[in-house]
Amino acid sequence: MKFSEHADTVNLSDVEAFANFMRLLAPPMPAPDTPSTQAGRDLFAATGCAGCHTPSLTTGSRIKSGSSTTPSTALSGKTANLYSDLLVHNMGDGLSDGINQGGAGPNEFRTAPLWGVGQRVFFLHDGRTTNLVDAIEDHRSRRSERIR
Repeated sequence: MKFSEHADTVNLSDVEAFANFMRLLAPPMPAPDTPSTQAGRDLFAATGCAGCHTPSLTTGSRIKSGSSTTPSTALSGKTANLYSDLLVHNMGDGLSDGINQGGAGPNEFRTAPLWGVGQRVFFLHDGRTTNLVDAIEDHRSRRSERIR
């Protein structure tokens, strides 16, 4: 990052500007609770979905952003209702896409955050379905770690 002649102006590369935008982007706002959404939340937890799609995570108390010495108050100690554990899981043969990415095999995927799922058109890691029920049922794939 380079500072210009004006102390209040920072010249960022496009990548740095986009990273800052994504880092500080507000999460989707959930719809107001109704008896139906509460029943869905209870079923989500009871069936084990919350084991990987963790309803909320809290950032560390001293997140550094743009500075190696000054923690960001905007990012430190904040709760994010991601509905993800952000971990990589073996999702079984049925969800395999045949692609290795880094250390992850063709049937291993990072848990997708479910925040804003009601506004999505495509589901699963590769957008292979437009049907949310199909996406949920596809988690029952042979050799998936979610099958007990």
